[in-house]
Amino acid sequence: MRDETTSHFAQINRGFNTTFQNGRLSLGLVVPIAQYEHTPVPDMSDHLDRVKLAEALGFKAVWLRDVPFNVPSFGDAGQVFDPFTYLGFLAAQTSEIALGVSSIILPLRHPAHVAKAGATVDALSGGRLILGVACGDRPEEYPAMNADFNGRAQAFRDSFDYIRAMGEAAPQITNAFGTVASPIDMLPKPDGSKLPLLVTGSSRQSNDWIAENGDGWMTYPRPADVQNRVLQHWRQNLTRLDQPAKPVLQPLYFDLADDPDQPPSPIHLGFRSGHRPLVQYLKQLENIGINHVALNLRFSTGPIETTLTQLAEHVLPAFTKGS
Repeated sequence: MRDETTSHFAQINRGFNTTFQNGRLSLGLVVPIAQYEHTPVPDMSDHLDRVKLAEALGFKAVWLRDVPFNVPSFGDAGQVFDPFTYLGFLAAQTSEIALGVSSIILPLRHPAHVAKAGATVDALSGGRLILGVACGDRPEEYPAMNADFNGRAQAFRDSFDYIRAMGEAAPQITNAFGTVASPIDMLPKPDGSKLPLLVTGSSRQSNDWIAENGDGWMTYPRPADVQNRVLQHWRQNLTRLDQPAKPVLQPLYFDLADDPDQPPSPIHLGFRSGHRPLVQYLKQLENIGINHVALNLRFSTGPIETTLTQLAEHVLPAFTKGS
């Protein structure tokens, strides 16, 4: 049986390659890097300075979300800006940090537009795009776009296949989204070998489909023992399907306490603690096979810039090469 803990991940593009190392964990940040506990709409006035600070401090990636409508039941407008427009803006203002999306809602966009926009961002950023994809968890958006909520599983697969085909030298595909055949082509092509496509959650697909088709998997935070079982099953599926090792990432809402040893207390999908318990928890995730954690500071109680600096000083060094 193949040893999935030591085999290397595929080398796809610069952002994917620097963010994901098998057997190791890296840290990123969910955008907006802002406090907005009591409102669904964040203040974006310092958004660029904070992304630049994150890059300078050594965080590996920033993660945008696809939130076309401010849906009251969802309670979070994300970074407000359109993800692809914002990715292009960030590509021009940064040089090293990976630009991730978690995740584009495939059934609500034509895949030609997703493929074109994704390859454009990848080319302009020098290969730093990591494209998460999902089928969507806000039912209210489907009638707003006259899309079929009940048919979103098949639409997700058709869109995924279409995007994959557009990265090829002579794309050919026929499905519900259209027919592409010679002599037409889509330009630009991705900077790397292809667009890295990471599936979020189940996206209403089987575990086997995700393992066979995704370049990685975005899952949700769970208790460590439960997450360990989930990851063991993921690796077993990859081996059974003769797939190479593929990365897994998860988000984590986090609030940094002043006391470096303050034990964790729960917040929504995460916890508040000092930096030492955070490192211990992240090391536990690294040991069970999580390759990247995207920290969400929405519920942070301290100044964002101070929190970023302290995380860089006390947490990032524990996850650098050789630590």
